[in-house]
Amino acid sequence: MADDGQRHVRVAVIGSGFGGLGAAVRLRRAGITDFVVLERADSVGGTWRDNSYPGCACDVPSHLYSFSFAPHPQWPRNFSGQPHIRAYLERVTDTFGLRPHLRLGAEVRALHWDGRELRWEIDTAQGPFTAEVVVSATGPLSDPQIPDIPGLADFPGKVFHSARWDHDYDLRGKRVAMVGTGASAIQIVPAIQPEVGRLTVFQRTPPWVMPRADRRITGPERWLHTKVPATRQLRRQLLWGIREMQVGAFTKRPGRLGLVEALAKSHLHKAIKDPELRARLTPDYRIGCKRILLSNTWYPALTRPNVDVVTSGLREIRGNVLVAADGTETAADAIVFGTGFHVTDMPIAHRVTGARGTTLAEEWKDGMAALRGTSAAGFPNFLTIIGPNTGLGNSSMILMIESQLNYLVDFMRQLDVLGDGIALDARRSAVDEWTRTIQQRMQRTVWNTGGCDSWYLDANGRNTTAWPGTTAEFRRATRQVDLAEYEVIRPPRRRPDDEPTPAAAGRTTAEEVAA
Repeated sequence: MADDGQRHVRVAVIGSGFGGLGAAVRLRRAGITDFVVLERADSVGGTWRDNSYPGCACDVPSHLYSFSFAPHPQWPRNFSGQPHIRAYLERVTDTFGLRPHLRLGAEVRALHWDGRELRWEIDTAQGPFTAEVVVSATGPLSDPQIPDIPGLADFPGKVFHSARWDHDYDLRGKRVAMVGTGASAIQIVPAIQPEVGRLTVFQRTPPWVMPRADRRITGPERWLHTKVPATRQLRRQLLWGIREMQVGAFTKRPGRLGLVEALAKSHLHKAIKDPELRARLTPDYRIGCKRILLSNTWYPALTRPNVDVVTSGLREIRGNVLVAADGTETAADAIVFGTGFHVTDMPIAHRVTGARGTTLAEEWKDGMAALRGTSAAGFPNFLTIIGPNTGLGNSSMILMIESQLNYLVDFMRQLDVLGDGIALDARRSAVDEWTRTIQQRMQRTVWNTGGCDSWYLDANGRNTTAWPGTTAEFRRATRQVDLAEYEVIRPPRRRPDDEPTPAAAGRTTAEEVAA
């Protein structure tokens, strides 16, 4: 879009995936129209725009993986594919009139807190902006992670990450190496297996895979959901309730996951008859410790004559030969990395400089931490959607996003009540107390006790990603802002010559505000 000349806004939202578009909708519905959505790409969609690899689909039922305020009665399948989800986000953008607020091609290069003016200075690819409040909705699955493998730079063939799929490259007849066996890989492998010449899958750790109960949603069902809205609401509630009942096994009593584990093993045994291959595909950790994957085609694809499974990580590359940690050598024409994203080291954190002159990455060097998953100490009027410890292992992230949007709206309401030119900064003590409580609860979860090394854990082995409770608990925790957990920052007093007094911007306690 052409810029309309407005450079100062009340709110700047970064990202246009579910989090960013959801924030934009909720701001408009709260009567706040002075905002922009800064998007680095040329269209909306976030991870559902970026991930367009063959077979890409969601593993959460469609009627739960959508906004409660923007239901879609015409979902075609139980588990929708990437094109339908991206189309849904485009439809949300149009339905709620968000296009005038979009600034496409406006990658955020840096953000600095101006303690004198109490606002954020934002450097973007479209020039500078200033904003009273910044909402970071860049998401944890936005920046691909490719391992630093010796010899990769000299590989003569094609290399790309699953989230940056090269649709111009023809895989037909090629020798393809798939590195990784996570959520993307188990969709990609069955999709490309019939057309490639040879497919070698490099597996460090086998995933637990459950059957995928997918089917086409019938025409009568879609008609009913359109004509009788209560039926789609009931469907969503049932899907939500089932997952809420499962949470306790993941977060409190991992031993109860034995039945689920047995079902996954049965799924494996039915599909893989070769005992040697079956042994290599059997996990040695508790189910749920890593993300449980859903597929009916993954195991059958691995039994095809043109597929090899190397149960060892990729150690180095010599020319066009890939060498595994166990010494296995494989020649390849193309390498596809399904190696995940920068989740516990969000790249945006290096670009945000707060009130203390330090970046968010520096503040988070020992692990991410934010009050109620949203506010980091020392970063006034800066809120993160899908922040630390807001991830889910068995339900829809849209539920968590909507809870944080409730918090955002109340945050804006509190600023209105306090008056113009006010900022709220999360107290360090409040962040520490919240984090301490989260980590105490995390100790008994399957993610910490299941015996695996997952992307939920940061470099220090601490789980800074997952939420150790139900979505209902998180909704209650983020229903409203507690001013006692924040410092209220007022503009610095100014001398007649317009220079600020030696004292920095005034910080007020909640008790003083009440008085």
